[in-house]
Amino acid sequence: MRDDVRVALGVEYDGSQFCGWQTQPQGCAVQDALERALAQVAGGPVDTVCAGRTDAGVHAVDQVVHFDTAAVRPETAWVRGVNALLPPACAVNWSRRVADDFHARYSAVARCYRYLLLNDPVRPAADRQRVGWFHLPLDLERMQSAARLLVGEHDFSAFRSAECQARNPVRTLMRLDVARRGNYVVFDFRANAFLHHMVRNIVGCLVYVGKGKYPPEWLGEVLAGRDRKRAAPTFGAAGLYLSRAVYEAHWGLPQTTRSTLMGMLS
Repeated sequence: MRDDVRVALGVEYDGSQFCGWQTQPQGCAVQDALERALAQVAGGPVDTVCAGRTDAGVHAVDQVVHFDTAAVRPETAWVRGVNALLPPACAVNWSRRVADDFHARYSAVARCYRYLLLNDPVRPAADRQRVGWFHLPLDLERMQSAARLLVGEHDFSAFRSAECQARNPVRTLMRLDVARRGNYVVFDFRANAFLHHMVRNIVGCLVYVGKGKYPPEWLGEVLAGRDRKRAAPTFGAAGLYLSRAVYEAHWGLPQTTRSTLMGMLS
């Protein structure tokens, strides 16, 4: 009989201050900072598992993490206690004890990402690490037409990075919405899982369509071709947010997003 318990956390972070989620030898990752703080509260080493690994510069407002511990602590200790030990760019929003068979990665039924793109002639300054930027006018309807071609179950090889380690490039993209809010274009993605750089590569292609370089039908041709070289360059990480990890209700996890960026993440 196991003596430890499984705890789930909701975590947000400013990805510009870290070298990505996954632990690194130099200790610069979100996982490194979180595990150091958890270890101090738990009184021993803690290994964490997350819903979705994020790259350097990519943010999260609802990353879900689980870990096992023999330490008996109130839920507040895993929130306020850990936050007192974390750097300012990372915070735990909530804590829940969960069943032993809960898994932050494998129990998730979907992941949601949001990309915020400032579409303005003048580059961002105060928000330069929190939004992407494109200076020429973008045609929203063209991008929406192109986006619809990607929804469904497809081989997304054309949108995966050369470093992608996924064994299977087939993913189910349940949602890809493109909307304009003032001088921002907001891209919302929901899928069962994502390939490495998949969201940023799709955004780059949609920008190509929006600026008139290619017609909307071109994106369907890129998808069918399964050739990364035919797609647009990878768009910058600054505007990308892991906005939600989705789980079935019986796990009892909060599904709230606390952070906002000029109303764009609400």
